[in-house]
Amino acid sequence: EFGGLTMAAAPQAPQWAMPSQDQPQAGVPPQQQAQVPAQQQAQSQPAAPPVRGGIDLEHSIVTTLKPDEETEDGRIRNRDAVTKIRDAWIYKQIRARQDEFTQYKQAKLFVGTWNVNAKGKDEALDDWLCADWGPNGEHAPDIVTVGFQEIVDLNAVNVAVDNKSQQRSQFWVDRIKSTLNSPKNSRNDPNRLYHLLEKKTLVGLLVCVFVKSPHKTRVNYVHANSVGVGVMGVMGNKGGVSIRLQFYDSTICIVCTHLAAHRENIAGRNADFANVFQKTSFDIGEEAIREVIRSGSLSQWATGSTSVGIADHDLVFWTGDLNYRIDESMTTERVLELSEKNALGELRDIDQLNLERAAGRVFQGFDEGSINFRPTYKYQPGTDSYDKRPDKKLRAPAWCDRVLWMAQEPSHVRQLTYDRSELNISDHKPVYSTIQITIKDVIQSKREAVYDEVMKLLDKFENQTLPMVGLDKINLNVGEVRYGQTVTLPIQVTNTGKVVAQFRLVPKLDENALCKPWMTVSPTYGMLIPGEPPATINFSITIDNNTAHLLNTGREVLDDILILRLENGRDYYITLKGNYARSCFGMSVDELVMYSEPIRNIPLDAIKRAEKHDPNPTSALCVPKELWRIIDAIYEKGLHEKDLFMTPGFAEEVNQIRECLDTGAPFGKFRIHSMAEVMLSFLSNLSTPIVPPTLFPTLEIDAQNIQSIARKFLEELPPIHYNVFVYVISFFREALLHKETNKLSAAKMARICCNCMVVGTNGAMDDSSAAMNRRAGMQMIMIHLLETNSI
Repeated sequence: EFGGLTMAAAPQAPQWAMPSQDQPQAGVPPQQQAQVPAQQQAQSQPAAPPVRGGIDLEHSIVTTLKPDEETEDGRIRNRDAVTKIRDAWIYKQIRARQDEFTQYKQAKLFVGTWNVNAKGKDEALDDWLCADWGPNGEHAPDIVTVGFQEIVDLNAVNVAVDNKSQQRSQFWVDRIKSTLNSPKNSRNDPNRLYHLLEKKTLVGLLVCVFVKSPHKTRVNYVHANSVGVGVMGVMGNKGGVSIRLQFYDSTICIVCTHLAAHRENIAGRNADFANVFQKTSFDIGEEAIREVIRSGSLSQWATGSTSVGIADHDLVFWTGDLNYRIDESMTTERVLELSEKNALGELRDIDQLNLERAAGRVFQGFDEGSINFRPTYKYQPGTDSYDKRPDKKLRAPAWCDRVLWMAQEPSHVRQLTYDRSELNISDHKPVYSTIQITIKDVIQSKREAVYDEVMKLLDKFENQTLPMVGLDKINLNVGEVRYGQTVTLPIQVTNTGKVVAQFRLVPKLDENALCKPWMTVSPTYGMLIPGEPPATINFSITIDNNTAHLLNTGREVLDDILILRLENGRDYYITLKGNYARSCFGMSVDELVMYSEPIRNIPLDAIKRAEKHDPNPTSALCVPKELWRIIDAIYEKGLHEKDLFMTPGFAEEVNQIRECLDTGAPFGKFRIHSMAEVMLSFLSNLSTPIVPPTLFPTLEIDAQNIQSIARKFLEELPPIHYNVFVYVISFFREALLHKETNKLSAAKMARICCNCMVVGTNGAMDDSSAAMNRRAGMQMIMIHLLETNSI
């Protein structure tokens, strides 16, 4: 034992990834021992791991403190850049040998999750938080992580204002702390006390992390973050809260999420996971980065970046109400019958999360223990019975509440228990898992010995001879590029010399960026020793909203020159060209109404456009034809569609619909949700929002003045913007006539209006109190116009 942790040899037990079915776990009741799913035993490797969540060092400029310098023979070099690229290669070699200078210790980590349905008073939590501690607390964990969902009601006020979350989160943190440190559990021993490291909230979400007293001094660099992925992809009614920390010399990330609801909305849940995974990052500071490098990690060394993402950690634990249900191929009544009989095999086989993970569509690279407890949702609150009340909608039981993990080294995680508690105040049961983790503690003297060996290998190849590289091409033509599309072309760099070749992309003279904003290059630097396989540099063009606006206004062209510098050698000039297939997305409504033919036919060149398509203001359309087409299509076939404007469309269909709008081609048999997504995307991505920020209400709105304020707002809208606004509001009012079937409400529609016609994707969100009040006033005006005959 060392500081409460068990010492371990360098890991050589691949079966630790999960306990085997025939291998009992010491100190754990047999009925609670996690089992390996059969399909997981058959897969030696998980699906492709997720994209790195943090800033990838190979996608950024090599940060240098000194400028480039020119030698007497005309060659340009930067000694600072050479040092950084060289060190990056060295640390890559060291990380590959980290087992040689790292001692491993074993710790226990508890992960708990509970959707409390905005309930909770003074119920004892021991049966949940302390279920695995043993009669004398001998199995108490070293780290306790707990995630909650719906600590407050997810109504419109709480989602928009988030004014009760702090109060309720403190209530639950205090409850957890008093449970962990109760006289019964701590036995008045200071070494058994737990300390709160950090907590993070987002509306109804809460995650908190506690650590046992002996380990408190070995916890460093604790940071938290939150990502909202709810209404319009940003609101906090759904999303994730995360905490990361360094425990000894291992980095750990805890993620608690509440994903999209409804049994049929699998794609929405998958998308929410991807958003949280990709958007979560932590700025941990330069000192933390240096500490990670000391442990043999390469991350961010060459770039100077201090941000890391979820996948940059040694251990990741993802928990929460993931909302995955039993597949709809089984009736609700059958799911209820099997759940009540505790007949779980058939249910596990068609659990949506199991199916989606097996298909590689979500939680790529994550593992989960076999579920041997009954579905945790949906219960009648206050009872241990599934909710079958006649006055309530009958819902199929499901394993909504889950615990998964991802490890850089799979053998460093061993799940001891995976079970549920029987607390019954909510319509969900709490879930918990106790996990044995292997953590690192670096032995500095051994690390220095490894470093010396790596340096000797490098010195073998370094000499004063000039490096040489060959490029398989220097002219790139990506052809036609469409809005929202990414096109990538590679260049292969080969070391054709006899010495180490270090290369990097550098900005042009008097510029700071390597390339124009619409292009990304990966990697931006590299090092090749003689005989090493060629390195591939990928050049990607992406047309986003800002780029489309610049191209449409003639202020940008898809044409750039990049400089690849060979340190202590020559420069290579790489040209890249492309043609933009013009799109209505990213344009202004004032320009779109000037053209009656498809926008793809309108030249980008101002001179050619004036020769063939000189716009005549007297013949301008009332609203853009593209908006009329998409609204007309939805009006004809889709006003009855359930969850209209709330369910995402299909990416392939969205691209096809956008192409139809740009080319004037007739619509195919597209799904209504895809059409609706394109409509909202069109409005959100206009170069200028329909409602300018200058028209936000400045007065406090009440029932007496809302009519006059709404009228004044309409009168001040620019003419074309007025036409579009009235047209969209009128259409939404038509949609509300079918609210019984499409499940829309004026409040939902008002939020959608604000997100697509007021904020858009270009405006920076002002989070000041005054700005929030003005946006709230704008939403009240939207509700008024949707519910009355004011237009």
